[in-house]
Amino acid sequence: MKNNNYSAAVIISLLLHGLLLAALLWGTDFSMDKPKMSGNTIKAVVVDPALVNQQAKQIRQQREAAKKAEQDRLKRLEQQAAALEQQRQAEENKLRQLKADKLKAEKDARIAEAERKRVAAEQRKADEAARISREKAAKAEAERKKQLAQQRKAEEAKRKAEEQKRQAEVAARKAEEERQAKLAAKKKAEEAARKAEEDRKAKVAARKKAEAAARKAEAARKEAERKAAEAREKQRQQEAALNDLFAGLEAETEQRGGARGQFVADETQRYAAIYTQMIQQNLLVDQVFIGKECVIRMRLSTNGLVLDASNDGGDAALCRAAKAAVVKVSQFPMPEDSAVIENLRSIRLTVSPQ
Repeated sequence: MKNNNYSAAVIISLLLHGLLLAALLWGTDFSMDKPKMSGNTIKAVVVDPALVNQQAKQIRQQREAAKKAEQDRLKRLEQQAAALEQQRQAEENKLRQLKADKLKAEKDARIAEAERKRVAAEQRKADEAARISREKAAKAEAERKKQLAQQRKAEEAKRKAEEQKRQAEVAARKAEEERQAKLAAKKKAEEAARKAEEDRKAKVAARKKAEAAARKAEAARKEAERKAAEAREKQRQQEAALNDLFAGLEAETEQRGGARGQFVADETQRYAAIYTQMIQQNLLVDQVFIGKECVIRMRLSTNGLVLDASNDGGDAALCRAAKAAVVKVSQFPMPEDSAVIENLRSIRLTVSPQ
């Protein structure tokens, strides 16, 4: 492509120079006035000086005009020649630059080719080194696997020997354990029989104790109900009397307050007896607890759920058992009266196994 550019530039330059030369020659041939030879016989004529001067003047003007026209034409030709020369020089400069670019491109191509060959040679060298390294690594890996297989084989043999030894020890230990288990089972059966008899006796005693406690609690409940009925009747009578005595409002209020207080106290005592009975029914009775007492303080929610139970005095072991019984009950019944509920929310109970 670059060679075609060079050829086109040379051809254009030659054509321009040829056209310039032809123009110069053409202007010289056809613009110059050549003297004409006259073959006619000169005849004498009368010449009018004024006419001669006028003709001479016209001839001079024509010559000056022709001279000026020729000078203008030559000037234009010189300008065209200068422009063509400038264009020729520009083309030559362009041609030289194209040649220089071509030489540089060829040089760069040679350098790039040399660099490509060098890189390719280094790559081949690196590939060869990598191949040798892979071969060495593969050989080392094969050797490692071989040694590992031998090691595993030895370890497997050792493991089998240890497993056989362990199985023998397990068999011996199992036989001893079976013997000990049979002996322990025999002792356990004997102990279970003894304990079952003790439990039976304890249950009989506990049942009798619970029945006695239930009877006692029932008697207390009936007594509390009787007192509450008496209090309600007394309150009714008092309220009837107070309704008749409108003028004694202050006295009526005091009497009503006393009856109300007695009712709340009686109901609190009745529910306390019920709570004590429920605790003793869930108490794990031990013979050592007979004749001992424990004071338990309970905090209850408004619906009877146990919030807290603490020892407020008495035998420590019995108090621990009583607290366990309270937890087992977990929720105690509550009356409908708000004043009684308020008294029962923090209550002290005395637990005394019989």
